[in-house]
Amino acid sequence: MSSLGTDGGGATYNSVSGDAVVVGPLLMAQHIEGIQLPPAAPAAPPCQGPPPTRVFVNRTEELAGLREAALALAADPEPGVVMVVGVGGVGKTQLVAQSVRRELARLFPDGQLYVDLEDHRRDGAVDLAAVLGGFLRALGVHKDYVPGRLAERTALFRSVAAPLRLLVKVDNVQHAPEARALVPPQGLLVVTGRRALPSLLMDGAVLIDVAPLDDRAGTELVRRWYADADEGTAADVVRLCAGHPLALRAAVEWLAARPQLTLDDVVRDLTAGRYGTGDDGAREAMGVAMGASGGAAQDGVGASGGPAQDGVGEAVDAVLDAVVAEVSDDTRHLYDLFGVLPGTTATADLLRAVGATRVDAGLGELLSSRLAVLVESADRPLRYRLHDVVRAHARQCARALPEDRRRSLLRLVVDFYADAAAHGDALVLGARFRIQPPPVRPLAELGAQRALFTGGADALEWLDAERDNLQAVIRVAADEGWHQEVWRLCESLWALYHSRKHLADCVESGLLGIEAAQHEARPDVEIRMRNQVARAAYELGDLDRAEAQLDAAAGLLELAGDPRLSGVVWESRGLIALARGRSEESPHAMGERAEEARQLFERALAANRAVPDPHGVVVQSYNVAQALVAGERWTEALGVLDEAAEVARTTGDEPMLPRIDLVRAQAFVGLGSLDRAVAATVAAADRAASLKQFAKLDQALELLAALADRAEDRPLRAACEEKLRELRRNMGLEPPAAPPA
Repeated sequence: MSSLGTDGGGATYNSVSGDAVVVGPLLMAQHIEGIQLPPAAPAAPPCQGPPPTRVFVNRTEELAGLREAALALAADPEPGVVMVVGVGGVGKTQLVAQSVRRELARLFPDGQLYVDLEDHRRDGAVDLAAVLGGFLRALGVHKDYVPGRLAERTALFRSVAAPLRLLVKVDNVQHAPEARALVPPQGLLVVTGRRALPSLLMDGAVLIDVAPLDDRAGTELVRRWYADADEGTAADVVRLCAGHPLALRAAVEWLAARPQLTLDDVVRDLTAGRYGTGDDGAREAMGVAMGASGGAAQDGVGASGGPAQDGVGEAVDAVLDAVVAEVSDDTRHLYDLFGVLPGTTATADLLRAVGATRVDAGLGELLSSRLAVLVESADRPLRYRLHDVVRAHARQCARALPEDRRRSLLRLVVDFYADAAAHGDALVLGARFRIQPPPVRPLAELGAQRALFTGGADALEWLDAERDNLQAVIRVAADEGWHQEVWRLCESLWALYHSRKHLADCVESGLLGIEAAQHEARPDVEIRMRNQVARAAYELGDLDRAEAQLDAAAGLLELAGDPRLSGVVWESRGLIALARGRSEESPHAMGERAEEARQLFERALAANRAVPDPHGVVVQSYNVAQALVAGERWTEALGVLDEAAEVARTTGDEPMLPRIDLVRAQAFVGLGSLDRAVAATVAAADRAASLKQFAKLDQALELLAALADRAEDRPLRAACEEKLRELRRNMGLEPPAAPPA
């Protein structure tokens, strides 16, 4: 580390442990002022959500209802909710997009947030923590400042969004609590769904009902797309498609790709039943997709459903049968693959990995036929998805595949993600202890045109973008009995779970990993899986659940070959002991818990020394020192920290040094040596800034301000408080500035 205050003449320096130095108050303040921070996020407000199309007809009444509701709610300081309700694919999302372009963007200028809850729904429940995490990052909150727990994310979202007039758009809401959790403090929440939610109406939500197009509006839409269409023929197409915009668009796009045919050919073929309306299973699947049944039924009334909707479902099914029957063989293969995929999105790399050919051309045909859409995402490569109504049809079609063919395709998908996640884990967390061997396929082999990711930051973004697909793949692998792939994925995804605090995901997948380990009679894997679940439960504050998992893991330690497995269990137990001690008011109880933690960390340290694992030695030494500080054994803690810092510097474990410095500062405070505590904290801030560990930098600046206050060092305190404000502003904890009027 560079010395502090080297640009000032005449300063006095007193050496302390850990390379820190004590300098004059003015130079210390100047050094803090000179710490380089990351630039602030762009001031442009977020603008998320599907864009409006150029061709849009009718919906005059619905647009007027949205406009009137928005105008009334915009004048009210309290937040408002609008429900847009109708069958799947009837155009609810596009209606909202048109309203945004015409009115809503002006009324709510501080930004637009968007999410489709189907991308976050598992077994009927939505991962609201993940949704709010995405909203926070869209509002400029740095990933290091996004907390792990749902309650904390909710509080931070309300804090950051409090001064903003936001428009939040949420598709596929099934239950009222999903909507309530996403209401901005002021502004407007617009939700779409297939059924009205009575409890939201009782809360004062405005209902907009979107029905299929009538003959006049549907005919106008068809003739805008297909200018040469005879009015009577266009009306026949509208009736055959039951006025459903998705079916109309698919039929006309299909025709546009076949210039030798006419609209009369479409009418004749559909009327003659050439493509049929699908079997009963297909109609049932389409009925669920259109909203005729399913999870929303418990909370839904009115708006949609019944015989008319069944007719719409059959009409859409017939059109999709017709479109899919005429695509090329390669494109049909892609369509079937989308029906088999466990998740909701796919990249071209994934599709190639599972044996698809002419992928770009096939995706182009699916896009032009309006069977697939591009997913709005900041990451690359591009992701594709089927509309949920189309996806239900594709999955029904995929059921016709031979079982061995379906399982072989699924296995290719699982293997792709297992190898990709392993490579991502290696780049994010480096040479950490892992049970699984490195993947056989090199990273370059998984991407046809370029690597899936390069470097740790890029790998973490890829893992996060694929998170919902990865969770779905783990569940499918468990259902198929591919136990090794289940625990491999779970182990690899610790890099994502720990870094981005997807703690509920960690618990869900970890429980499947435990079952997989038991099926394979792998006590070493079971220990690892139980420890991961325990760590997630610990961070969620569920210490009892964490201890229960560790108790079960401890019973298997005699069967484990690698001593590091003992180390991770003792470490987790030690962290829980410290957490329980902090929650107890009695100093005596804290002392007992601190001693319990120290002994557990010492056992973990011995296990890592036995391998040896240098990083593990540094981490466990750091933990031992934390326990010694908690037990007020300051001098012993400093000795342990000096040894840990030496190992970290020797082995290049630089990220641990800011943590070591912060605990060292606490030990100096305990000894009453404020000057040395200040110097150690400055060293922590300096190192954290250079390593871009902004959460640690925040922690160091906050501690340093408190120490400066105790030492009555006003320049240093002022410098720390100003730097802390600047850091938090740049990290997005203050809302982005509204654009100038």
